[in-house]
Amino acid sequence: MAPNVQPKMKAFETKSKPAEIRSSNIEAAKAVADAIRTSLGPRGMDKMIQSGKGDVTITNDGATILKQMKLVHPAAKMLVELSKAQDVEAGDGTTSVVVLAGSFLEAAQKLLEKGIHPTVISESFQKASAKAVEILEAMATPMKLEDRHSLLMSATTSLGSKVVSQHSALLAPLAVDAVLKVIDPLKDHDVDLRDIRVIHKLGGTVDDTELVEGLVLDQRSAGSGGPSRMEKAKIGLIQFCISPPKTDMDNQVVVSDYNAMDRVLREERAYILNVAKQVKKAGCNVLLVQKSILRDAVSELALHFFDKMKIMVVKDIEREDIEFITKTLNCRPIASLDHFLPEYMASADLVESVPTGTSKVVKITGIQNVGKTVSVIVRGSNKLVLEEAARSLHDALCVIRCLVKKRFIIAGGGAPETELAYQLTQYAQGLPGVEAYCLRAFAESLEVIPMTLAENAGLNPIATVTDLRNKHACGFKSSGINVRKGAITNMLDEGVAQPLLVTTSAITLASETVRSILKIDDIVNALY
Repeated sequence: MAPNVQPKMKAFETKSKPAEIRSSNIEAAKAVADAIRTSLGPRGMDKMIQSGKGDVTITNDGATILKQMKLVHPAAKMLVELSKAQDVEAGDGTTSVVVLAGSFLEAAQKLLEKGIHPTVISESFQKASAKAVEILEAMATPMKLEDRHSLLMSATTSLGSKVVSQHSALLAPLAVDAVLKVIDPLKDHDVDLRDIRVIHKLGGTVDDTELVEGLVLDQRSAGSGGPSRMEKAKIGLIQFCISPPKTDMDNQVVVSDYNAMDRVLREERAYILNVAKQVKKAGCNVLLVQKSILRDAVSELALHFFDKMKIMVVKDIEREDIEFITKTLNCRPIASLDHFLPEYMASADLVESVPTGTSKVVKITGIQNVGKTVSVIVRGSNKLVLEEAARSLHDALCVIRCLVKKRFIIAGGGAPETELAYQLTQYAQGLPGVEAYCLRAFAESLEVIPMTLAENAGLNPIATVTDLRNKHACGFKSSGINVRKGAITNMLDEGVAQPLLVTTSAITLASETVRSILKIDDIVNALY
C-alpha cells in the first residue's frame, strides 16, 4: 500500500481573487457612471425612465435617475448612495459627483494594473482630495447674501442644465426670494427647506408658477352654499371632529321605533349645533379641520350649520401639514372644544378660494405675526413637465442654501476642475515616489468634467480641453467651456457660477466612495 501523501498547502492559490473582485466592482461602478455621463451640463441629454407600473419620468437630474435605476451589483448601488449623499449635502451636482467617481475608479484601475497596492492608492487619493479642497477654497470668491446678482447667477447656472432651463428667468429669482424670506441673513447659516412649501398644480404653464407670501392649502373650501372668500378672517385650526361621536368599542345600537330614532337624530343635531355655536361665539369665521381616519371630520349637517353662520370650512388637512400651518399662521392647533378660545386663533386680512388649473386652492394672505415660511405654487401643462419643474426648483433652492451655509462662489463650466488638475500636477512634482504617481493620476481624472461638457456640447473634446489647460497654465483661473459660444471664455463674466460647497462636497464624497470600493477585496453573501 502506498504511503499516505500529504497534499500540498493551498494557501496562495486564491491570490488572484481579490484582484478579480476589485476589477468587477470597478467595472460595475464605471458602467453606472458612464450611463449618466451624457446628461451632464447644459447640453446634456435627458433620460426617460419607465417604472414597472408603466409610469414615465423624464429628467436629467443624476439623483433621480439613479434612485429609479434597477441595479443588482452591490458596488453599483454604492454610487446611488453617493449621489443621494451629494443631494442631501449640496442638493446640486448629483451627476458630476458620479461622473467624478467613475473617472477616479478608472484612474485607480490603471494604477492597480501597474502593481501599486490599493491601500497606497487609497491614501494618496485621500491626500489629493484634501489638497483639492484647499486649492478650491483659495480660488473661491467670497460673497454676501445682500449680493442678489451672485445668488441669481448661481441659481440660473443650476437651472441651465434642466428641461425647464428656458424658464430660469422666472424660477431663479423665485428661488432666491423664497430662501431669503425664510432666513435671517445675518444670523442663519442653514436653511430648513421644509419652511418652503411647494405645491404642484396641473394646468397652465411653468410661467404661471408663483410665490405666495402667506399660506396656500391644497384643499378646497368645503360646503356648497358657504362663503368662499373671507376678509378680516379669524382662523381656527382644530384637531377634533365635528360629527356624531362614536363609542370606543365596536358595538351596535338597535333602534326599534320611530320615536327613538327621532330622539337619536335630535340629539345628534343638538350636539353639532352646540359645537357650531361655540365656534361662532369664539369669533372664528374660517375653520381648518384636520383629516380624520376613524370618522368624518365634519359631517354634512355641521357643514350646513357653518354655511348658515357664514363660516368658511377647509377640511381634510393632512397631519404632516399641521406643523407648517401653525408656524405660518402663528397659532396653536386646538385639540378639544373646551380649548376653542380666541387667543389660540390666527388673524389674516384675506382667505379666499382661488381656481388654479383644473382645481382650486385656498390662499391665506395678510397674516398677522406671520412666521418665516413661504408657499410656492408650481404649474405645468402635463405631469412630466410639472414634476421636472418642481425638481429643478428644488435644486435651485438647494444651491441658494449652499450659499447660505458657505458664502463663497467659484466659476462653473469645468473651470475649477481644470485649475485643480493643473495645480495638483504641480504639487505632485514635489512629492516622492509612488505617491506622486497616484496624485498625478487623480489630477488627470478630474479633467473628465470639462471633457464631458465639451463632448455633450458637440465640441472636439481633446482640442477644447488642451486649449483650456493652456489657458489655466497662463493663469486664467476662471476660464471654462462656454457651450453656447463653443469657445473658452471667462465663466464669471458669462454669469456661470456655482457655490463652492457643491464642488468641494462632490470631490470629497466621490474620493471617499472610491476609497471604500478600493478597500473591498471580497464579496460574501449573507444567509438572510
